[in-house]
Formats: sequence, structure tokens, C-alpha cells
Amino acid sequence: MNIVVSILGTTLDARRSGKGSKRFETWRPSVALVMQENIRFDRYYLIYSRKFEHLKDIIVKDIEYCDPQIEVITVPTEIRDPWNFEEVYSALYDFSKEYDLHNEGDQCYIHITTGTHVAQICLFLLNESHHLPGKLIQTNPAPGGNPAGTYSIIDLDLSQYDQIAKRFSEERKVVQNYLKSGIETRNAAFNEMISTIEKVSSRSREPILLTGPTGAGKSMLARRIYDHRRISQQLKGEFVNVNCATLRGDQAMSVLFGHKKGAFTGAVADRPGLLKKADQGMLFLDEIGELGPDEQAMLLHAIEEKKFFPLGADNETESSFELICGTNRDLEEDVLAGRFRADLLARINLWEFRLPGLAERREDIEPNLVYELYHFIEKYDRWVSFNKEAKEEFLKFAMDPSTEWKGNFRELNAMITRMATLAPGSRITVEIVKDEIARYRKKEKLQKNNEILASLLGEDYQSKYDVFDLVQLEKVIEICRKSKNCAEAGKKLFSVSRTERKSTNDSDRLSKYLARFGLDFQTVNPANIISSVPHMGW
Repeated sequence: MNIVVSILGTTLDARRSGKGSKRFETWRPSVALVMQENIRFDRYYLIYSRKFEHLKDIIVKDIEYCDPQIEVITVPTEIRDPWNFEEVYSALYDFSKEYDLHNEGDQCYIHITTGTHVAQICLFLLNESHHLPGKLIQTNPAPGGNPAGTYSIIDLDLSQYDQIAKRFSEERKVVQNYLKSGIETRNAAFNEMISTIEKVSSRSREPILLTGPTGAGKSMLARRIYDHRRISQQLKGEFVNVNCATLRGDQAMSVLFGHKKGAFTGAVADRPGLLKKADQGMLFLDEIGELGPDEQAMLLHAIEEKKFFPLGADNETESSFELICGTNRDLEEDVLAGRFRADLLARINLWEFRLPGLAERREDIEPNLVYELYHFIEKYDRWVSFNKEAKEEFLKFAMDPSTEWKGNFRELNAMITRMATLAPGSRITVEIVKDEIARYRKKEKLQKNNEILASLLGEDYQSKYDVFDLVQLEKVIEICRKSKNCAEAGKKLFSVSRTERKSTNDSDRLSKYLARFGLDFQTVNPANIISSVPHMGW
């Protein structure tokens, strides 16, 4: 009996796995296994995550269609993170114990084409240790688009197969892919930065500073660095994530450093604090630039001495933690302005990496689009995909230079979530995409209007003026910014009422209106921004 063990490929197997016969025109490795002419399998073990129940059903149906005599045994697992070596290895090890494949006379094949690199390595290790007996088999797409592709049997002497040996020996590439959440990013500068981070996270215990705009992925990358260090047994403790922007006053000191009972009103019991919680683990201080001066001083001492005083304590507490900090601010400017300690910045930025925003990595939008869609599928256990025209429409919008992506990856995630939720059936249509783009453009206009008014009237302008006045002012500014001079703007603004007046002085009338807000024409439309300011409107 020929037996094959394979992992459901949530990317390769999912390609065109919708309805219709056209799905059989695409190479899908799990299905391609049973389409080979020179080898036939009697039993097929398909290991899959319960999150992909719908995709599993499609692949099983297609396997049985290609070979009605085959026995397919589906094996559900609870792997939450397919890049967590410990979790994946444990699940596959449990499979090897539950399903004994050592029967004499049976020939076993271990399919190593699908699954993450971590899963493939685990399969190789279990095969080498004879927990999963038999031969390794790899499938590949064939030139010309033959959906069956090709296959090759891999001897355990990997030295005879340079390409496979290289794949398993390049551990660094696996780690780099893990740090990128498995996303095949195309931006050369970003990939080079990840390569450097991989080296640093493997060889250095010094603090890391991640900078870049909000939503660029600092928190996710920090968590991935922690997971990598923990998998490689460099850390034993927890990952503690702190948003410093939410901490103020005594609360900040207490949350970070802990307190003793009675240290202040409301301190009814001892509290260890998050620095202590991160002992032997990793502390991620997001938006570290928001910390107050007292917290900065205590943090510096804790980093250097691995000791600190909880509020109200007579004795210091020890905590040995690794530190990653994140910020969207220019801390160098904050140091010059006296808002951030120079000695603390010098201590935390030995390794500084700037994460670019999504608009700076437009070539990575498509792979991130795929990632976000599968993230939705995993979270909601609902299979959703773009139809061809809808995907092209969205990518055209996403790659347009006028799409600023100020919310970065968080904004992309929100858009994919909305479209996938509203998609009829399991397909995101062009209509759904166009509605989402219109929503984005409307929100973008409102944001730009707010930015322009804030720059002219001050950040607190909404507390100074009625909405009624602001709506009118926005339209006036729009006309002014599209006009060459005050007179031309006045003619446009008063085109009806001026016909009823014996004498007109549109410039004077407009100037008096703007003066009510402390503005003049030159302020709202200086010559150097006439052509560059975006169109305003509702």
C-alpha cells in the first residue's frame, strides 16, 4: 500500500480553488500528487488547521475526483501560529504517534512542498528520526502550465540534492521569512533591513529601537523578534507589550515599576509592575517618546542596573529583560527640545531601524493584500477571495500615487476586513471594491480638510468655532486655493449677489470675511502652494 502524508497548503492549494472546472487547470500541490501518471497512492493523510475547514473540503473533493479509489483521511490540528517551531513540531509529532505508519509492506511518502518552511523542516526532522517513516516527495509546477506538475523522490542523503539541501540549511532565510510574518515582500530596502534585524536578534541582547509611522507594523515585528528568540531558547519569560501613550502620572510609575500597598490612594495591595512581569522575557515599550521625565529616569536605571524601586518600596526589585522600543516621533528633536533624555536615547538606539510606511513599499501591497485576506479567513473561519476584476481594481487604487495610505497596514487591514465581511457569498466583487474606495476617498477628504483648518486656525479650532461656520469656511478656502488672486476668488464666491449691487468690491468683502477668522488671502493661498494643495470638498 502506498501512503502519503501532506499538509494542506493555505496559499498554493487555495489558488483558484473556487467553483467551476477551471480550478483543475491550475497547479495545486496537494491535488497534483494524485494526478501523477507514474505513482499512485492508496491512502492520503491530509493535515490541516481547523481554520481552513472550507478549503480542506474543496481539496478533499478534488483529490477524490482525480482518484475515486483513494482513501482520504483528514487530520485536523489546532496550530495557532504556523511559524512557531515548538507548536508545529508538537502537532506533527502527535500525528506520528496517533497514526502508526510503520506497517511492514507499506510504502510511505512525506510530502514537503506545502506548509510553512517551519512545517517542512519539522517533517524532515521527523522523517530523519524515523517517527514518520518512508521517503520524502516534492511536487513542482511544470513548464507550460500542466496542472499535474512534476514530482521527485528525495533521498535522505541531502548532499545529492543541492537545491533541497540549500533550502533546509539556510536557516537564516526561514527566520527572515518568519520576521516578515511569512509575507513574500518585494521591497529591496525592507528585505535588507529584515536581514539585518535577523542578525541582530540572533547575536545581540542590546535594546532595539523601531521607528516609523503609526501602523507600519512595529508591534508585530517586535512580537516576531521575541518569538524567534524564544524558539531559539534565548528567552524564557513573557512578551510584555506596553503602549506608553496610555500612561500618565502615578499610573505610569505604578504600571511600569509596580507599587507597595499604601504607596498612594487606591493602592490596596502590592503590584509587581510590567518590568517585573517581563523578567527573563522581553519588554516592548511602544510610543516611548510619550513617557514623562520621571519614568524616563527610572527606566534608564532599570535598563543599566536591572534594578528599580517600585513606588513606596524601600528595597529595589530585580528584573532582567530584553527591550524593544517603538516610536513615531523624532526623538532627536525631542532631545533638543528637552522632552526626552539624551542619555536614555543613547542607551536604547544602539540598533535603530525605521519601518517604512505602506506608501513607501507599494510593491509589497499585493503580497500584504493576500496576507490580510488569509488573516481574515483564519479569524472568522470563512473562505473569501477576490474575483480577478475586483483584485485588479483594488490594486490599481492601492498603487495610485494619490492614495496616501496614512493609516498604513492598519488601514489596509481595515479595508480588507470590511470588503471580506460585506462580500456576497465568498467573492469580493468589483462593486464591493468600488464602494470601499469611495469610502476611503471621502474619509481622505475629511482628513485633509481637518489638517488644513488646523494649520490655519490651530489644533483646537473645533472648540473655537461652530460647525456651521467651519463648513462655510472650508468652501471659501477651497475657492481661494483654486483662484489666482483675491478678486477672482471674490467673483466666484459672490457671483449671484454681486449682480444685485450697484457697486462691487468683492476683494474687500472676501477680506473682511476671512478677517473674522484671523486670516487673509495670502495666508490661505500663498503663491508657493497654489498648485500643490489638494482639492477640498465634501
